[in-house]
Amino acid sequence: MDNTKQKCVEAGTVAAPDKFYIEITADGPYLVHGNPPINQEVIVPDETGSSWSYRKGYTYPSKSSPVALCRCGASKHKPFCDEQHTHAPWNPNETASRRPLLENAEETDGPTMILADNEAYCSYARFCDSCGRVWNLVQEAVTDEERALVCQQVGNCPSGRLALYDKKKHQVFEPPFKPSIGLIEDPAIAVAGPIWVKGGIRIESADGISYEIRNRVTLCRCGQSANKPFCDGVHASARFTSKG
Repeated sequence: MDNTKQKCVEAGTVAAPDKFYIEITADGPYLVHGNPPINQEVIVPDETGSSWSYRKGYTYPSKSSPVALCRCGASKHKPFCDEQHTHAPWNPNETASRRPLLENAEETDGPTMILADNEAYCSYARFCDSCGRVWNLVQEAVTDEERALVCQQVGNCPSGRLALYDKKKHQVFEPPFKPSIGLIEDPAIAVAGPIWVKGGIRIESADGISYEIRNRVTLCRCGQSANKPFCDGVHASARFTSKG
């Protein structure tokens, strides 16, 4: 059986059409197949300075498929690969678990929703910290307004570290993303964040085996994550930027 075609799909995720997938090369870039749109996603804070929403930034022009995106962090032509990985001091080895994300998640049980959290996939976007922190909010959420706030915070978590089960609707909540690629910019802390893969795009390891397909995934683009290919938030302490 062709391992690249085996599909483990997280609950609540709709897998993207087969033409969309990301191929991780052993010592080089991410190869993005299918020409999904690629945009900057800029984190916008609220009046207290907490992450609140996104605004679309620059849209990168469509190119022939596949598009090579830098994953070593050293490209002078970010987000695209310019072969700097051949001599940059980085470790390309994939170290992330192949187990489904929710298997290792801790649960917070609220009156109307259950919040699952796998901290290993935190990309330090900080949407979970506004308005009293989502772990507290889910334990109090009863009204439509309270529930909507929890859904907003979870849905804005780009990595999918946070997942939400709605007891009232008996289903997993996921925002309805179309297949697309976001390049997160975080001006509040003056860093560039990870590659945000949206809409159930399959990610294929360098060994040819696919990771679990998820609606929201963040891939490391600073080259320093300890959970490659996924982001672990180290870009913040590394002061990574998208400048050449």
